[in-house]
Amino acid sequence: MSFQNAGALIARFRELGATRIFCKSLAENDNSKQQIYLGSGFEVLSFFPHGEITAYPDLKEPNFKATVQLYWTDSDAFERASGSQLILYPAYPEVRLSGFLAGCKLAPAAHLMQIPKEKRRGYDGRVLVFGTTGDGRILAHLAPAGTAMANELLARFASSSPAGLFLELTLAIGSAQNKSLVLAKLRCIHVAGFHESCRLDKSGKLMQYKALNGGGYTLEALLGIVPNGYSEPDYLGWEIKAHSTNRVTLMTPEPNGGIYRDQGAKAFVERYGHAVDNGAKYFTGTHKVGVPCVATGMTMQVKGFDAQASKIVDVAGAVTLIDANGNLAASWAFAHLLTHWNKKHAFAAYVQYSSRKDPLAYKYNSPVMMGEHTDFPRYLKALCGGLVVFDPGSKVTLAGTAKSKVKARSQFRVNVGNLDQLYQRLTVEDISAKE
Repeated sequence: MSFQNAGALIARFRELGATRIFCKSLAENDNSKQQIYLGSGFEVLSFFPHGEITAYPDLKEPNFKATVQLYWTDSDAFERASGSQLILYPAYPEVRLSGFLAGCKLAPAAHLMQIPKEKRRGYDGRVLVFGTTGDGRILAHLAPAGTAMANELLARFASSSPAGLFLELTLAIGSAQNKSLVLAKLRCIHVAGFHESCRLDKSGKLMQYKALNGGGYTLEALLGIVPNGYSEPDYLGWEIKAHSTNRVTLMTPEPNGGIYRDQGAKAFVERYGHAVDNGAKYFTGTHKVGVPCVATGMTMQVKGFDAQASKIVDVAGAVTLIDANGNLAASWAFAHLLTHWNKKHAFAAYVQYSSRKDPLAYKYNSPVMMGEHTDFPRYLKALCGGLVVFDPGSKVTLAGTAKSKVKARSQFRVNVGNLDQLYQRLTVEDISAKE
């Protein structure tokens, strides 16, 4: 059964676990043959939970694809369209939804067929509503043209300022209200002064943390964030980045190509790292695109990206490290990095902290920097321009022995003064106490 109004649909989506609900007004070329157009930039990926991104360089139109769990939903049932996927076309660029009818009897197929040329009117009237859940599902419902709900939603479009193609129907990730909530929480943490070093364990229990790298863990604990390896934003849709210096770590993806992948992190560090007196080997050094690193002799390159046009020209492209002998030491495929970047960095708060000893404690300072709206080409352009650098901190203890152990840390970093190159909007926010 269909819904009488948008309120009934929102209630149904929330009942099924949706935490974010938004809609798109469809055009005549949004159909099962031409796919559904979702946007002109890769930032669209931050709206939709999706699986791993895979590159397809050999197709007539090379692209990236990512599977999604799309469920067509009405008032008393929901059913998965098993063939649903997001397709990213870097040549345009644009993102489309395809396979949204496959294997699903509940899908509104009659309203998503291609319209014959002689019947096209130049306008549409259909509205597609999405709801996304914390466990990675996408709920969908189509309001056909001329229905009361479609007319209601189109009236909302006309009287508001949608975020690109989408109109938010509930509290948006990264919204102004969420941003205010994040800043209010950070203000409370700042005003409270120093906080003893701590972290949350996997069950959410607070515990002391004595290592010297506790600045980020302590802030996460104060925000109620349980450490995990998920590529999702930390708090109310915002990624929280704590840093003690002017250089901040953006992400730490392990290479998925080259000698690093083939032989493993330990063998890589033992081969390319430099020895220290305690029997350990370290792989460190600032690597900029096109500039040989003095510490490692390696040169970082970006293959498949036109920095001047800010466009991916080869979906099989990668960020690479070439050693002094011309070998591919390590690489990160674009598809691999794209997944990490877009999911976590569409909205990010950068919080600088200071520390003290006896007992070890941290204070989170004002102001904080809030970055809003990014996409992967911005990241690649900053990398090509030397603003983002590869600054690894990997080590092997007892190198060359049977008891050797590796700690891998492949980190890409940026100076806070260059953060504005990564976002459409970067604001400096005072979180000191207000009168």
